[in-house]
Amino acid sequence: MTSSVVKRMSPAARLATGVGGAAAVAILAAACSSGSGTSSGTGTAAGSGSTVITTASSSGGMILTDGSGRAVYLWVVDKNGKSVCSGACAGAWPPVLASGTVTTSGGAKSSDLGSFTRSDGSKQVTYDGHPLYYYAGDSGAGMASGQGSDSFGAKWWLVSPGGSDVTASVTSFTTGGGGSAPTTKGAVVGGY
Repeated sequence: MTSSVVKRMSPAARLATGVGGAAAVAILAAACSSGSGTSSGTGTAAGSGSTVITTASSSGGMILTDGSGRAVYLWVVDKNGKSVCSGACAGAWPPVLASGTVTTSGGAKSSDLGSFTRSDGSKQVTYDGHPLYYYAGDSGAGMASGQGSDSFGAKWWLVSPGGSDVTASVTSFTTGGGGSAPTTKGAVVGGY
């Protein structure tokens, strides 16, 4: 029965369905990846087994990144240290998840780290009470293409080491602003 439905679809619809299906598989594969690095959304530095929140230098000042140099964002809709981003929102803006010990380096402050348990049981990292996210459109370290986005009805901003939103126009940044190696200011958050 499925093949008869596909045969009745226009070539453009079949192509769109195939591309959409391939994209969904790629997103699911990335979400389910158990390897370290940025594709898993864990914020780990390659091979480190822990989540690192550090700093980088941008045209808008110092910003927070993970240990691999990926930008982290806050969403202005989130309140009381909890995320309201799930489903399609979390697909476009994957949460920064706690993996092992969550530590800081550079100008990031360990006293501002925290976490909470998401509805799926994973632990999302917070900084100064803001749940942290990646942007799926950032293809790697040094990119901040999600800065100022209005997707899902509200602004997404980079985060300063002081915990406030960075509203300046920033599309890229230099990693290693203040060091990228974990410091001894580690914090165990959310039971990790």
